[in-house]
Amino acid sequence: MKIPSILAGISVVVALVAGAAGPSAAQSHTRVKVPATPGEQAPPADPGQKGFGGPIVVPRPGQKPPVMPRWPEPKFGTFPLDDLVMSDPFVFADEKTRTYYLIGSGGRLYKSPDLKMWTGPYSVIDLKGTWMDGHFVAAPEIHHIRGKYYLAGTWNDHGHLIENIPRRYNVPTNQTQLLVADSPDGPYKPLVQEFDFCLGPGDWDIIDGTLYEEDGVTYMVFVHEWTQIIDGTMDYMPLSQDLTRRTAEPTTIFRASEAPWVKEMNSIGEATFGLKMPGWVTDGPQLFRTKTGRLGMLWSSWGENRYAQGVAYSASGSIKGPWIQEKEPLMGNNSGHGMLFRTFDGQLLFIVHHAEGNGPRKPQIWYADDSGDKLVLGDRYR
Repeated sequence: MKIPSILAGISVVVALVAGAAGPSAAQSHTRVKVPATPGEQAPPADPGQKGFGGPIVVPRPGQKPPVMPRWPEPKFGTFPLDDLVMSDPFVFADEKTRTYYLIGSGGRLYKSPDLKMWTGPYSVIDLKGTWMDGHFVAAPEIHHIRGKYYLAGTWNDHGHLIENIPRRYNVPTNQTQLLVADSPDGPYKPLVQEFDFCLGPGDWDIIDGTLYEEDGVTYMVFVHEWTQIIDGTMDYMPLSQDLTRRTAEPTTIFRASEAPWVKEMNSIGEATFGLKMPGWVTDGPQLFRTKTGRLGMLWSSWGENRYAQGVAYSASGSIKGPWIQEKEPLMGNNSGHGMLFRTFDGQLLFIVHHAEGNGPRKPQIWYADDSGDKLVLGDRYR
């Protein structure tokens, strides 16, 4: 009579173990099924107040989304870098073609053989058959992994809300997704073709995802938006070998408020999307290793002089941290969302967008030195 009891106990243990392993295999990879209803927002910005982005109009249920004005598409041509207007610039140096590819928010792609003159813009993204089709792409990046070229970009749909936070914000669908191509020239098409697919949790406001590999695992490191959670976080999630799914739920790396140089938005008079929302911002991660092997992360937020570029370092040398924030920003003059890349002759460079006064964001390139334990910026690259 005791044997069945023992077997029953074993069955319970097996069931519990299977249940513990289950979430990785049974995660939801779709958008929120029933969109949230728009509600009351944070107070509007004062007339003339500085801030990021204009007011966003969210359609009521049953209404068509408003037609948003589009920036005029620049004429195709060849330009010096200083003539380009671009947020969140990213340079991919393709060894095979000996060509530098520059892409930024909006998805416009430019090419250069020497970093001096840039030809474009080229249209390289094809989103037919997905919820992203027709929507704006923010902070795209190009990565070469196992013979394929992947574009990680963030798409938003303000007509499909995931949450309404009263007296704060109507939180839209924001997701960093992966597209794939056989060439850095594209066309880049969704890695997963399912219409409602989301790489991250569908009820998270996710932006600025980047790819990082450690011990044979490819991770997406991304921003969980401060507009949803007040104190923005940097998170990671491991991906399957074919990069089509996350294999575990996200893990938080750090919060924006942990960096001594980061300022709370209302405390510095900043508005976002025309609203006075309190909170701390995380933006634009990129992981790197110095030549001494130290693991660092570039990331951005808002500081004493508006937008700023910061750095954090992992005390363990692993993505799992703990992460220690530098006391001062790497660049704090209304510049940020910077990325590192190497020239074909091995020179480390840093590209960042900078805004002068109320002017547009424009890309700049700087020399960088990673020979020691810390990243050091040099002079402007000309």
